[in-house]
Amino acid sequence: MDKKILLYGYGNPGRQDDALGIRFIERMQVWVKEKGLDNIFFDSNYQLNIEDADTISDYDIVYFVDASMEPIEDFTISKVEFSTAQVEFTMHAISPGVVLNLCDNIYNKIPKAYLVHIKGYEWDLEFNKGLTEKGEKNLQSAIDYMKEKLTDLDTTI
Repeated sequence: MDKKILLYGYGNPGRQDDALGIRFIERMQVWVKEKGLDNIFFDSNYQLNIEDADTISDYDIVYFVDASMEPIEDFTISKVEFSTAQVEFTMHAISPGVVLNLCDNIYNKIPKAYLVHIKGYEWDLEFNKGLTEKGEKNLQSAIDYMKEKLTDLDTTI
């Protein structure tokens, strides 16, 4: 049986490179449909929320995809580790580690979880500017890598 995989992108699609996670999902959806892959599912949002613990509880593998301001080359993939950050009622955005921890605590399920960080450059608040040229290049690199990864899940990250 194929592993059930969730690709979850997040970010603000109106803030240039902050949209990298959302654009990743849009483009991967086209590829998955073309390939007829029925074990890969998608979700996206502006940010992660505590409710996402329920969302990820149905999957074997989860890839969280987000833009990064960190000093990385084009993109990185790392294993998501549990986070014990305090979750408060007023908390609007949480990390993938907190979502994973909540999933374990509430549903007693721990999917394999990875964070795909795609290097961004501009975060302009003016809508309709689109991705930067360098951000677009980094997005394509991450997509190319993930296409290969998802067609052969036995390869290691």
